[in-house]
Amino acid sequence: MSLEIIAFIASILFGIVLYWRESKSNKVYRFFNKIFYSKDLQMPSTSKKGFLYQQSFLMRLVYIGVLFLVFIVIARFLIPIDLMTISLFASSMFGTLIGTYLANFVFKSSEVIDEKGDSLLDAVKDTVEKGKDFIHELESKDSNAETQVKQDIESKPEIEKTSARDRLKDKGLM
Repeated sequence: MSLEIIAFIASILFGIVLYWRESKSNKVYRFFNKIFYSKDLQMPSTSKKGFLYQQSFLMRLVYIGVLFLVFIVIARFLIPIDLMTISLFASSMFGTLIGTYLANFVFKSSEVIDEKGDSLLDAVKDTVEKGKDFIHELESKDSNAETQVKQDIESKPEIEKTSARDRLKDKGLM
């Protein structure tokens, strides 16, 4: 089980490196594109699409599966020990797939931060200013309420209290 966990974590890092490498250059994908397609069907020179970069989920899964199958075949011929089991193969594929999506998330978030970095900074400053104003209003309301309560207490005239006997006489009960 520990070998599978190590392979899973290593394959996540492998997926991140593969995705990052393909985002910089897609020469291998272009090479295979030129071999398999006619001149009319080849991808344009401005396209950054690669085996993993800017691909759909299903195509990423196919390319990662083929990559690991080729790796398993080569490993079986070089090392005659039964090293790659199905669970190790599955965890490696799944980890690499997670790594590509993790790298995609990092790239997209860095692009958004680069695009809207100034507006985010302005939004944070506005929020801080609104918070300061709100706290200042609360403090002024508290102090106004305290002074008003003190004034109400001081300004109330004392009402002369009548005795219980007089109140009963006023009601006509005595």
